[in-house]
Amino acid sequence: MPSKQTSPSRASSLALELASHAAMGVALGFGFCFALVLIEPASVAALISHADQPRTTAIMLVSFFALLFGAGATMTGIIFTTMERADRSDDP
Repeated sequence: MPSKQTSPSRASSLALELASHAAMGVALGFGFCFALVLIEPASVAALISHADQPRTTAIMLVSFFALLFGAGATMTGIIFTTMERADRSDDP
């Protein structure tokens, strides 16, 4: 007979799952941003280099995409995790 998890254990496992989804999203955001900068037709690197403060502009661009992808992956993780847990709790 499987043992039931306690509430703090379930909450910590949920937090760990969501943290892993957020980390994957941030990594995808970094990859997308660096690919965007390196692709020549987009000429994002040239736009950044001609800005008044290119370092600040680059940091803001990378931060935006990392947070955007991270938040999206976390929201997707919440949906997938709750659906999976609901399916598991329905099984006898």
